[in-house]
Amino acid sequence: MTGIPAGPIFDFHVRLGPGPSARAELLTAMDASGIRRAAVCAGGVVDLDRLSRQLVEGGQVESDADNERVRAACADSGGRLVPVYFANPHSTVDSYARHAAGFRALELSPAVHGVGFDDPRTAALVRVAAGVGHCVYTVPVGRPGSRTGDLVGLARAFPGVTFVLGHCGFTGIDTHALNQIAGQPNILAETSGCFTVVARLALRRLGPDRVLFGTEHPLQSPAVELAKFAALAPDQDTWHRVAWHNAHRLLREVAP
Repeated sequence: MTGIPAGPIFDFHVRLGPGPSARAELLTAMDASGIRRAAVCAGGVVDLDRLSRQLVEGGQVESDADNERVRAACADSGGRLVPVYFANPHSTVDSYARHAAGFRALELSPAVHGVGFDDPRTAALVRVAAGVGHCVYTVPVGRPGSRTGDLVGLARAFPGVTFVLGHCGFTGIDTHALNQIAGQPNILAETSGCFTVVARLALRRLGPDRVLFGTEHPLQSPAVELAKFAALAPDQDTWHRVAWHNAHRLLREVAP
């Protein structure tokens, strides 16, 4: 694609959708876009209409994600798919602790489960992540306890854990979130769903070592996210870090 240097791509954020064909559809989408590897988290915990309502009005579900389905889908992928554990703070932390060894990262979602970054249940899950060397992917929302500033507070409490600010913040144009995390070196930004200007500012304000390429498949076409970076026309070194090196570093994966 014009504007993007040649090289392998690691998609840091995809979901395994519901249905028996979800894995095949994911791999087909990756092949069509030249994406070699992807970090995969469970989808379908909450339907899209309810999620969009909760983002605006608040609310929560207490459902567990099907993490075992994700692990199984990744297990026979030849290393292309890397499993991420989607934790439910309403369940006991023991479940994550028991299964953490089969995953490479942790996701927490205040939008889905309604539990903020200042909640002791969140801290308990992050404490397990720290013990097993997982980074933590999350997206803030606009409610007290779950905002980007609250995430910064959590990152300060766990300086040995790397956090990933999904979608570069709460909204597609959340440049304020970039300013808030800029001084907290253990928070990186993932770019799926944000405006081109925000991705550009993430590179400028955080530097290429703190930015990750992601798509949010199947909600977003990988081609759209690649087009965003094509418009930015990054140099070879920047693109390699954003689209390949940083993901391997955070997930403690060896780059093939």
